[in-house]
Amino acid sequence: MSTYDLVVIGGGINGAGIARDAAGRGLNVLLCEKDDLAQHTSSASTKLVHGGLRYLEYYDFALVRHALAEREVLLRAAPHIIWPLRFILPHHKALRPRWLIRLGLFLYDNLGGRKLLPASHNVDLTQHVSGEILKDDFTRGFEYSDCWVQDARLVTLNVMDAAERGCDVRVRTECTDIIRGDGQWTVNLHDHMSGNDSSVTARAIVNASGPWVEKTLNLDEAHDAKHGVRLVKGSHVVVPKLFEHPYTYIFQNADNRVLFAVPYENDFTLLGTTDVEIQTEPGSEKIEDSEIEYICTNASEYFKKPVSPSDVVWTYTGVRPLYDDASDNASKVTRDYKLDLDTRKGAPILSVYGGKITTFRKLAEQVVDMLKPELGFNANAWTSPEPLPGGDIPNADYDGFLARTASAYPWLDEVLLNDYCRNYGTRIDKILGDAKSMSDLGHHFGGPLYQVEVDYLIASEWARSAADILWRRSKKGLHTPEGTEASLQHWIETHYDFGDNQVVLKQVS
Repeated sequence: MSTYDLVVIGGGINGAGIARDAAGRGLNVLLCEKDDLAQHTSSASTKLVHGGLRYLEYYDFALVRHALAEREVLLRAAPHIIWPLRFILPHHKALRPRWLIRLGLFLYDNLGGRKLLPASHNVDLTQHVSGEILKDDFTRGFEYSDCWVQDARLVTLNVMDAAERGCDVRVRTECTDIIRGDGQWTVNLHDHMSGNDSSVTARAIVNASGPWVEKTLNLDEAHDAKHGVRLVKGSHVVVPKLFEHPYTYIFQNADNRVLFAVPYENDFTLLGTTDVEIQTEPGSEKIEDSEIEYICTNASEYFKKPVSPSDVVWTYTGVRPLYDDASDNASKVTRDYKLDLDTRKGAPILSVYGGKITTFRKLAEQVVDMLKPELGFNANAWTSPEPLPGGDIPNADYDGFLARTASAYPWLDEVLLNDYCRNYGTRIDKILGDAKSMSDLGHHFGGPLYQVEVDYLIASEWARSAADILWRRSKKGLHTPEGTEASLQHWIETHYDFGDNQVVLKQVS
């Protein structure tokens, strides 16, 4: 039976960040995830690294300040998958007064020690390109900064870094039981790929299982949870591109929520999100027709050309496991996190409630710091200045990196070059290998998907299915012909065997 200092349960952004931080401090770590990395909440965000402008209205200043400070840390760490956006907030005369919004943006500019991103300012929408597609009622607005992030790739990059620092990563491996002993835990695992069961021992557990945080705690018969979790479903829709310019919109809604309209995957616009509290078991949730209607109706409040449910080409839905602060409105529930440490019998288990993608790194740092006295190590936090895999781009100058890569691979299709650089950064060499022409990229599955990328994702990023590749490691599902997912799945099953977290290439005649 293998023994670890720490078992991290959950392969979302919090579990990934914690595993990376702990492995980098010299701990012997195992990360287990019952499905794919980022398969649930962490791939269902609005894809923003942001302070959360609307949280100022709920006086959540500490959360906004921490998130704003983290924007720039993450921007430096992964400039290939994180980049600045300029947001347009049209002033809706029937909702918040202009002076209140301007005050909020002043705080937003100054709370987090902004250095890299430009400040906010007023916008004349009758003259600005972003005003052209808005209804004539919207003549004034505001412009400010936040960042875009490829959320599922952020998770995977953290797990890659953790693995490179010694973490044992097991995907499709469910924690089926945790048994507390004196000074250690026994953790039972089931590998869904091979069907095999195994057990390991651990000095400590981190329960970062997101919507399943309480279910994991219930595996420990003696647990005494101090906090609760509220499950709030958030849904998004993707429609064909609504505008040509690079700005992102943030729209105020009459229900005091906001709606984002974000340029997405070159050819599309991403619209969202909803807040719907659920009481059912997470994992099988789907977008409701009422949510699609809600998003389209609120977008149409602003755009000259209405957005219709018939325009929707793709949707996705996730469940946010929010800390239960007893708020009477799901939209008002805090997006900050709570950490609960139980040290009975000298066998600590730390459970994570809530959190945001933007603050995952600070959350991870705090979790590992809390375990220092329990596990008896002295290594300090280290992740702030360190790039994520592929992010070691000098001076975080992505445009310069792209130009150098184009010179190194003059034969590579321009669309594919941009796609590989954005997704993999400096790791592009590991994908292309010795390729000297497009014909060297192997089987072409359609659109921008070639065999070299599939092989790389399976070998290096724990992809195990077509959905992993098309919808989480990338969004190529939006750019490939109908039937690609089925043909790719058949190709994977024909060419690979998976079992006990091992990848074996089949001999195909």
